[in-house]
Amino acid sequence: MAHQQENNKVWFITGSSRGFGRIWAEAALKRGDKVAATARQLESIADLKEQFGDKVLTLALDVTNAEQVKATIQQAHAHFGRLDVVLNNAGYSLVSTIEEASADDIRALYETNILGPVAVIQAALPILRQQGYGHILGTSSNLGHVTLPVIGYYCSSKWAFEAIYESLAEEVKQFGIKVTIIEPGAYATEFGSQESLKFSAGMNEYTAYKESFFLSLRGMERGDPNATPNAIFQVVDAENPPLRIFLGSHNLPWTRAAYQDRLATWEAWAEVSNAAQGEAK
Repeated sequence: MAHQQENNKVWFITGSSRGFGRIWAEAALKRGDKVAATARQLESIADLKEQFGDKVLTLALDVTNAEQVKATIQQAHAHFGRLDVVLNNAGYSLVSTIEEASADDIRALYETNILGPVAVIQAALPILRQQGYGHILGTSSNLGHVTLPVIGYYCSSKWAFEAIYESLAEEVKQFGIKVTIIEPGAYATEFGSQESLKFSAGMNEYTAYKESFFLSLRGMERGDPNATPNAIFQVVDAENPPLRIFLGSHNLPWTRAAYQDRLATWEAWAEVSNAAQGEAK
């Protein structure tokens, strides 16, 4: 099958109600693409239908419901006839020290941030394989490489997300399917809103520490989310898109420093590590 025109893509986007999902869905529609936009609450994306008419298909989707994921992907494919870009964007952050979170808190986070995207990938792949092309994107974070305290479980979900996508990229290359991990830094989106944050029950021992942490976050420079669509379009229009792309100017220096620190530690302990190899068997 001949590949579609670059300026006429069909997108499937999860988490389209706010933040990057909303911004990228609107930008894609404005440039003439078609979008299957999904959100847990259909009314939260109803205005997209009013604004863009037949170019958009709005669907209710809770990514933690694998059966609903499968049905929704199939509905989007049947409606538009193909899927070019599948974008896993739904997710939230858990505010909790490592000690405070309950197993249920962590499980719920992983259901949305990891198992949800996996369900989307597994539902989309038979369609993309049959097409012989497609591009699976996923919104990770620069916190897929570095960590912060107090949101350690969120960071861990992004490290897992990155590993899944990296393995996926190797596995589906043979089918002509491309994979890209989008890694935004700090942006002035609704990601910090009550809808995008969940809080574990707190312990008094960490109250002052968390207050200090949030105080430091308030001073952080945040990017303009409306400046991001062009980067996303360059990625989806590229003949050879990158496996990873940072959004924002602060990610690379921070991540570079983190990796330099890791390498320095491994190097410093190399003698101990090498001795643990033992004799060749």
